[in-house]
Amino acid sequence: MRLLFLLILFAGLGTGFIYPWSISNFSGREIGIWPVYRQGRFEPVDVQLTSSDAPVRVLVDVITNANDPMPSDGAVLTVTASHGGRTVLAETLRFAGNLEAREKSPQIAEKISRDDAGLIDPVSDGAYSFVIGPGDAEGPRIKEVELILRSGAGEVDPRLQPIGISLTAIGFIGFVLTFGRSRSDRSQNPNSQPPPPRWGRGGGTDGK
Repeated sequence: MRLLFLLILFAGLGTGFIYPWSISNFSGREIGIWPVYRQGRFEPVDVQLTSSDAPVRVLVDVITNANDPMPSDGAVLTVTASHGGRTVLAETLRFAGNLEAREKSPQIAEKISRDDAGLIDPVSDGAYSFVIGPGDAEGPRIKEVELILRSGAGEVDPRLQPIGISLTAIGFIGFVLTFGRSRSDRSQNPNSQPPPPRWGRGGGTDGK
């Protein structure tokens, strides 16, 4: 039973967390990376895309001081993409839970956090303008911001994450409960108790 709950736990982690993360960050091919924050100022970026790039996933990396936490409320950054004068993507980025946070270098006290702004689909041939700016949240102190585009990116079924979270909870709770049940079974099993001494004080005979 313990093995069964452990398998359910791993299945939930894979379905609800690992699979969506890998699809968001590694599916398709990378079109390019563009810096959008220089000398304390955000700059728009124009990128030439073609219909064969669809769907295009928009990712944003923000580099901050390692000790600066992401705010719990409000948006850290905003992202807007337009083509031919029409807005095709508008999102706020909260970097909630630091979807992908990592140290930039062991020698540099900085961290890189990544968030997913979503997909552009369909894609028409031509120039797409990307504008990234500050959100309404206070902090952290931003040092660099990069725009990452991936073509042919996969899309995660929105039903998978709730299922994965449920499986993770069931597997974890069941796995923990099996330890309590095994201790209870041992305490109720008479064979699990040591036999009473046969000789001496408290033994089964009086020594005669």
